[in-house]
Amino acid sequence: MDLTRFKLLTFDIVGTCVDFERGVLDGIRAFGGPVAASLDEDRIFTVYVEARDIHHGRTSEAFGDVYRHVARGLGLDTSDAAAAGFQAAILNLPAFPDSVAALARLRRHYRLVAMTNADRVAYSAYAHSLGLPFHDAVTCDEALCSKPDPRFFDFNRGRQSAFGFKQDEILHVAQSQHHDIGVATSLGYATCWVERRHDQEGFGGSPVPPQVTTPDLHVTSLAELADKVDAAFGTSA
Repeated sequence: MDLTRFKLLTFDIVGTCVDFERGVLDGIRAFGGPVAASLDEDRIFTVYVEARDIHHGRTSEAFGDVYRHVARGLGLDTSDAAAAGFQAAILNLPAFPDSVAALARLRRHYRLVAMTNADRVAYSAYAHSLGLPFHDAVTCDEALCSKPDPRFFDFNRGRQSAFGFKQDEILHVAQSQHHDIGVATSLGYATCWVERRHDQEGFGGSPVPPQVTTPDLHVTSLAELADKVDAAFGTSA
C-alpha cells in the first residue's frame, strides 16, 4: 500500500486509541465486589457484549445500566453506587501506551478525524487523554446512528467532502472487525486493521463479526502504523 496517497485518516477511538477492554475489566473488578476478582476475562466480556447490545444508548449515560446487567448476570454488587462508579470509570478509559505519541506522529502527515460510537461528552474526555490530536470528530450525536451502520460512514464522507477530501483519499483505521473493518471495506474504503488482540484468542469486548475481513493494511498497534507512515514519507520518528 502506498501510504503517501492518503490525505486523511479516520479513526475508531474506543478499542483502537483508548483501551476500553482494560477499562471494563478494571471497572467490573473495582465495583463488583469480592466475586468479581475471581472471574476470568472471557466470562466478563461475554456478559458485557450482551449488556451493551441491550443498553446501546449514549456512552455518558448508558453504562450504569450496562453495569447492572453484567452484575445481575455474574452475581456481583448491583447497588446504585457501584453502577455510578462504573459509569464514571468508563469516561476515564486509559489510552493505549502507544497512542499519544503515534497519533502525534501521524498528524504530521494527515488530517486526523475521529469516528466514534461514543457520544460527544465521552469523546471529549477520550480526546484529552489522547493529547487532542484530531482535526475533526464525528460522534453518534451528530450521525444519529452508530457503526456498523453505513450511514455513519456516509455522514462523515459528506462532512469531509465539505473540506475538499475525497473517499479515495481516506484510510480508515480501527480495531473492530464488527463495527469498522467489515463495513468500511464493503463501502469501498481503504482500511487498516489495528489488531490490538493479536496475542489473544477471541474478540474480547467486541461482538464477533460474521466473518473476518481482510484489510488493506494489518498492524498490531498505532505505533507500528506510525512507523510504516514515517518510512513511506522518509521521515524519522
